[in-house]
Amino acid sequence: MTNNNFHLTSANLTFSPLSLVTQNCLEYGLAQSTGGARLAVLASPESPAQNDFEGERSELSGQTLLLGVLSPHNAAALREHLAWLQPCLLGLRTSAGMGDRIGLATPGHVRAVRATGGRIAPIFAQQSMREMTRTGRSPQQVLDDATWGIFQEGWREGVGADADHLKTPEDINACFAAGFTFFTIDPGSHVDNRAETASLSELRELSAVLPANLQPHASGLLNRTFTIEGFLLHFDEAILLKAAIKYGQAIGHVAAMYHHLVQVAGSRPFELEVSVDETEQPTSHAEHLYIASELKRLGVKWVSLAPRFVGAFEKGVDYIGDLATFEADLAGHAAIARQFGSYKLSLHSGSDKFSIYPIVQHHTHGLVHLKTAGTSYLEALRTIGDITPAFLCEIYSFARERYETDKASYHVSAQLGRAPLPEAVRDWSGLLEQFDTREILHVTFGSVLTEKTVDGAWRFRDRLMNFLRANPEIYASNLEKHFVRHLTPFQPKEG
Repeated sequence: MTNNNFHLTSANLTFSPLSLVTQNCLEYGLAQSTGGARLAVLASPESPAQNDFEGERSELSGQTLLLGVLSPHNAAALREHLAWLQPCLLGLRTSAGMGDRIGLATPGHVRAVRATGGRIAPIFAQQSMREMTRTGRSPQQVLDDATWGIFQEGWREGVGADADHLKTPEDINACFAAGFTFFTIDPGSHVDNRAETASLSELRELSAVLPANLQPHASGLLNRTFTIEGFLLHFDEAILLKAAIKYGQAIGHVAAMYHHLVQVAGSRPFELEVSVDETEQPTSHAEHLYIASELKRLGVKWVSLAPRFVGAFEKGVDYIGDLATFEADLAGHAAIARQFGSYKLSLHSGSDKFSIYPIVQHHTHGLVHLKTAGTSYLEALRTIGDITPAFLCEIYSFARERYETDKASYHVSAQLGRAPLPEAVRDWSGLLEQFDTREILHVTFGSVLTEKTVDGAWRFRDRLMNFLRANPEIYASNLEKHFVRHLTPFQPKEG
């Protein structure tokens, strides 16, 4: 229940207007102050619900006004009181994940979803364990930061929360405890790329070491032929062996992670995504069918799958490859997902892949999840460059020093020699449109956010965060424009 006649507004406070809400006789709002944002809760003195929150209490018009910091305790309590802040399941709705490496991007993300009609199911809390490690954030911080942004913007249409690229049971445990509902399992380290070049006799030898439940014959696919929306797939011995060697151990790892998650979750519902996108070679149509068939056989339930598509999905730049070849590849994967699901195809490293979005939406019929990550960070740098170019110059100079080291775990092709030297840059906002510069800045985020001076102080982090907090509307506006471009091609058709 909402109400526009707030007692809170009689307090000498400035509120984010969309955050104001009345629910079960309590009033809530996000107050802005020189000391930072504060949660405001107004309740009758005898209300026990006010005790769920921590903060300073005072009297306002005969009621109790609580002002609390944006703490994990208050975030958890707010999610309990305002159910729409709790992550939920998104199912097969067209959806988009919007990674936030610094914790301040959610307001801009919400505005982009609203600006495109609010019909794409959003995931505002999305972070991989690799990104959390590199930025020094915890799963709880990621979820709580998204909670405060959703509350500020008054988004009440449901949200997911993606614990991305999980590799171990311990990853699952930490993210489940924080409140995530969407778990992306990354078995990439278990993919055996020797299958790509092995002879038939070598494939037979390699298959002998697979566990009994993952032996090729256990799949029941040998010599079977599938016709799926015009795509003909036949599993002769060589094709089946190649799929089993390449992905068998990975499927076994996914199944183990899934069953661990089932145990941890108990009665609490969750969704699973399977990701094999960060591998050396594309996933063939036969390999996709093999993965789906084997996951089903092993009792895994999933809502989306990320194959390794043809072409290059590099970080923060458009798709690299022939569009006709990609379209033919994507069409086959989408047909298999409909036949063996239905489940969504997930487009990882999806930031800025503007040339292929219409193709993906057309062939998936909206059964798609777009996963973006670091370009929200690039929009933060754009905001800095628009106002304080000298600061961006400092970050860029450092990023160039770190690039060769930091790029090791990413699929990128940027070269320092092709990126302009800092002293040659005249248009700092325009710099972010240059291919090599975008990738250099994109993959060095962790070093920028965690680098310290000799006396132990953050070299960039505090200044960057304080700058964005001082210019929230400019940052949100840049994010909104950027993500409207991402979301518009995925709008479901009316009717």
